[in-house]
Parts: sequence; structure tokens; C-alpha cells
Amino acid sequence: MAELLSVRGLSVDFVTDGGVAQVLDSISLEIGPGEVVGLVGESGCGKTTLARAILGILPGAARIRGGEVRFKGADLLCEDRAVVNGRVRGRAITFIPQDPSTSFSPVFTVETQIMDLMKWKSPRSADQEPGSTLSRYPRGRQRADREAVLETLRAAQIAEPARALKRLPHEFSGGQRQRLMIAMALLPRPDLIIADEPTTSLDVTIRAQILRLLRELVKERGVSVLFTTHDLGTAHEICDRVVVMYAGQDMEAAPAEAFFARPAHPYTQRLLASVPTGTAEIRDIPGEVPSLVDPPSGCRFHPRCDRATLECRAGRPAPRALTRDHDVRCHHPIDGGGA
Repeated sequence: MAELLSVRGLSVDFVTDGGVAQVLDSISLEIGPGEVVGLVGESGCGKTTLARAILGILPGAARIRGGEVRFKGADLLCEDRAVVNGRVRGRAITFIPQDPSTSFSPVFTVETQIMDLMKWKSPRSADQEPGSTLSRYPRGRQRADREAVLETLRAAQIAEPARALKRLPHEFSGGQRQRLMIAMALLPRPDLIIADEPTTSLDVTIRAQILRLLRELVKERGVSVLFTTHDLGTAHEICDRVVVMYAGQDMEAAPAEAFFARPAHPYTQRLLASVPTGTAEIRDIPGEVPSLVDPPSGCRFHPRCDRATLECRAGRPAPRALTRDHDVRCHHPIDGGGA
């Protein structure tokens, strides 16, 4: 499969009061056209930092130490910022946040906010110069954009979309606000959507509805998705392929079926075994997640791994291909997958 997005050897540090935190350590992943890839890991493992690095919206304390982020063959880290702002971010690559309530202004109607997005990021404004500050919104395009908004809101299962546009964000439920965010991410007709734990703030029943809706819409429109989550059940529900991270390192990448049925990395196996089943006692992973200011050498999981040897401490393993689509970074992968 041709790669739409290819992240290679990306390393990102954060300058903190306690020292330099090595938040991403030579991360690599690929996303193909129309593919939903889950980025799975515990809180603090670097999922959101990776998403923000791809979008080019890292905070001021961050610095990119190395690597590349290739989108449609071009390295976004080397591209002109005006080109990325005008033609990539918010247009070819869009974003669904974790908490939609903090992404809307409480004082403007939904219509005002969505049409402001369409003014600058509508696919009909593709000829607009990157970085242009012209405020004119051609009337004909505005009408066409509003029709596209109404159609997309209907597809996102927003009832009576014309009336909904006149409401303020607080007049919608959490699930409805997330449907609005999905619609806004789809409106520029992107190639890639980055969804950063978009169902975390929702209750279980609404979460399932949002996941089904998102998967249906992106598959129907051929959009790729990078879906970050700490919830393995969510990853199983929506993802075609899964990449697991631990303490800033990628550990394993596999098709969803193989990932859940035949985990090859000891961390992946432990992570899956820790999921409550209702029929057995809860099993955790012994030890503590390491500090990223002074992380372990080699594979960062080795202090907690019962398969670790001196080789694991000496150097980080290179990716090992178990099958054509299943890679693992481990000197001692689990034979044949799961226990």
C-alpha cells in the first residue's frame, strides 16, 4: 500500500524545570490511503505529542531533535510554514479534539464558527494564496459552502441542521458537539484526520455511537485516520491497524486482528492481559513507567520486562518484520504471538 503519511525516526524533546524530557524517541509509523490506524498507549506515552508534531502545533517548550514527517511525499518539517498553514493544516490534514467543549467559542453560534472555518479552509477556496489575509468571502462560494455544511451535518446525524446552526455550543449535548467536530473535520475534504482520543469525555453508549459514525463516514469518503487512544476496546472497534507506544517509543505495529490475537512484544502482551475480562482477577504490569527526563537505555520497557537481557539494555532493537504487515521492536519477541 502506498503511504499517505510516513513518520520516520521522529524525536521530540521538551525543556522542563526538571531537565530535558525525551518525549518521542525515534518514532516511526505509516498510514495508507483510507486506513484507520490506532495509536495506542498509556497516558503520557507521547501519543498527543506525535499528533501535534504531525500537525506542526507543538508548544514552545518542544524541540524536534531529528526525523521526518512525510505527507504525500513532502517532509512537512522542511516545508515552508505558509504552505503548511495554507494547504495542509486544517485542509489536507484536519483534527478532532478530545474535548469539543473547549474547542468552540461559547459566545458565537455554531453557524458563525463553522462558516468562518469554511471561509478559509473550504475545498472551494483551494486557489486562495497561502497566508492570504483578504477578508472577502464570495457570495456564490458562501452559498455553496453552506449547502455543504448542511449536507455534512445531516451525514453526522445532527437533527434539523439549518436550525442547529443557529444555536450556541452549550445548547448541544457532549455527543452532539463531538458530531459537530467530526463534521468540521470532514468539511475541508481532507486526506487525513487526526482524532486525539475523541470519545474520552463521552459516556459508554454515546461513545459507541460516535465510533460507528466516525468509521462509517471516513470509510464512505475514503479518508485516512490516525486515532490516538488509551482504550484498547476503542481501538478494536474502529482501527484497521494498531501501533502501540510505551514511554515515547513505538513497540509494535500490526493489523488489528493480529495485534489482538497474536501480540509479539512483551509489553503488548502485558497490556492486553491487563484489560479486565469479568472472569478473572485484574492483572497489572509490575514496575513503574520510567521518567522521560532520564529514561532507561535501549528498549525503555526492559526494566519491567521478564524477557529482558543485557542486549535489551545496550541498544534499542530495530524493527523486525514478523509478517509483511506485522513489525515488532524487540530482541526477544514472543514466539508465534500471544501466550
